[in-house]
Order: sequence, then structure tokens, then C-alpha cells
Amino acid sequence: MVLVTGGAGFIGGNFVLHWLSDMSAEGIINLDKLTYAGNLATLASLEGDSRHIFIHGDIGDQDLIGKLLQEYKPRAIINFAAESHVDRSIHGPADFIQTNVVGTFNLLECAREYWSALQGSEKEQFRFHHVSTDEVYGSLADSDHAFRETNPYEPNSPYSASKAASDHLVRAWFHTYGLPVVTTNCSNNYGPYHFPEKLIPLIILNALDGKLLPVYGDGQQIRDWLYVGDHCSAIREVLANGRLGETYNIGGWNEKANLEVVNTICKILDELKPRTDKKSYAVQIAFIKDRPGHDRRYAIDAGKIEKELGWRPAETFDTGIRKTVQWYLDNPAWVQGVVTGSYHDWLEKQYLN
Repeated sequence: MVLVTGGAGFIGGNFVLHWLSDMSAEGIINLDKLTYAGNLATLASLEGDSRHIFIHGDIGDQDLIGKLLQEYKPRAIINFAAESHVDRSIHGPADFIQTNVVGTFNLLECAREYWSALQGSEKEQFRFHHVSTDEVYGSLADSDHAFRETNPYEPNSPYSASKAASDHLVRAWFHTYGLPVVTTNCSNNYGPYHFPEKLIPLIILNALDGKLLPVYGDGQQIRDWLYVGDHCSAIREVLANGRLGETYNIGGWNEKANLEVVNTICKILDELKPRTDKKSYAVQIAFIKDRPGHDRRYAIDAGKIEKELGWRPAETFDTGIRKTVQWYLDNPAWVQGVVTGSYHDWLEKQYLN
């Protein structure tokens, strides 16, 4: 079996579904704290599947982690568990330090104790896969080359600083203790089951609800967009064949300005679900005050993973964003279950005040 942490979140949940879509795949022990962004409805299709064992718990709970490792004897740990929203990290950084830094430390220590006691092929085959972000590298100028794995870390938000710290811990546990680790740093993910405080699902749902479409500053902040299904396939490839102690950047080769992304979503909605007044959803766009420390550009050079492991994304931005918009149109029940009173309070605090 494999132990997946944060497997009820956006990327983790998609990974669990992706993994278990192969009927011959190993089972998954899925540990998730079920914070605001964890959603068991994402995993509803796995109900009754004996290969999926869900455990409600925290990576900071060493006793629980140790118990799970001894009971299920996983051959790998894949760590998705993280606080991940930049805006929330600005308002409340303590949770990000606790989960992303202290939680990763606890998980590493439990993994080290477990791995040290393994023997033979079980010890040789064990892997600790840490899932991280391109935001640890800081911000790029328009003329800068995309982030390579050798770029220095220059985090600019509490979120990215906490993820940078976790990456350093993982690296240190490899070099100091020999723990067999791999790290992946991904660009901005999008796709099904995305919690609707992030840009793409926020714009889709606000547009359909007739609300303003908030765009920070001038909307020219550039991100590389990676379809979540492609990210899942890349993680599986690195877990299976990545070199120990190495970092692999995972990107979609899709640099887009935020305003371009918003306009693209509006055009797709204009086609698939037109407004009753026949106007474009673009009339709902509203430019708002930029957030503190907002990085101008992220871009991933995914050449290393392609050269070493032969991985490339299957989706272009055009195909991936259309699939994403269609998914939200087709799954109103999932959306309704996510959009709670506390979520509305957060949106009002962040975008209206």
C-alpha cells in the first residue's frame, strides 16, 4: 500500500482518484485533517472500495502516523498535506507554519523511524515523495528564464516561505539520514474538485452567480498552468523512477496572465452557458487592489523531468480549461456542498472589504 497525506484536498483527492482508476493499483491509506479545503465528497466514487482506507487525522500527530505505518506497512509516503492559499497565509500565517513546517518535520521523523526498521527489499524500495510548489523560487521578471531546479529559493509570502522550509527539511533528511526522498515542485494546478477560493473556480462560480469577477491589480501577473490530471501522472512517474534526493519541476508549459485566464473562462461560458441578457461574462470583471507581496511571474522549466523520465503534460491550456469549465457546469451538487457560510465569510473579507 501507499500512504497519501492530504488526500481529500484538491490535488491529493485527484491523485487518489487517478491512482485507483487503475483496478490493479495498490491500495491507499488516505490521511487528511479535513480542514476547510478537505472534502470527502471528492472521494464519493470510492465508497465501498476496499482499496481506499480513509483516516481522519493530522500529519502533526506522531502517534497516529507511527501507528498507521506499523499497521499498514506502506511502501511509500506521498505528502500532499499543506495549507496552500497565499491570501489565507497573509491573514493567518501560524497555521501555515504549523502544518507545512512542523507537520512535515513530524512526518519525516515518523518515516525515518519506520524506514530504519525495514529490512532488505522493503527498505530499498521505500520512498518519501514530498509535493511542493514553484512559489518557493520567488518571482521572475518578464525576460527571466523559467524556474529550473537549480534556482535559489526566494519565497515572498508566508505560504511560500513555509513550503520552502519544508523542502529544506526533506533535503536535509536525505543528506543527513539517508531517507530515500524525492521532491516535486509544481506550477499552478487547475481542474475538477478545486476549492473555489482559487482563481479559476472562483471566476467560474462568480460568473454563473452574476457576481463580480475580482482581478488583482492590472491582471498581468503571469502563472504557468498545469492541469491536475497531468500533475498526477507526473507524480506517479517520479515516485516510480525519480532519482533519490532529486527535485523535479512539474509544469504545463502554459504561461498565461491572470486577466487572459479570466477572459478565456468568460468566452467559454459565453458559449456553453450564455447570460440571459446575451452580454459577455467579461462585463463582470472588476479590478481590485493588489495583494501584498504579489509575485509578478512564475514559470516552470520542466525539461529535467522530460529528459530523465520522458514525462510531458497531455493537456494544453485550451483543452484543460474547457474540461474544467464543463466539469463545474456538470457538478453543481459538489459545488453546493463546498460553498458554505464560512466560505462566503472568507470571500467577503478578502475581496469585498
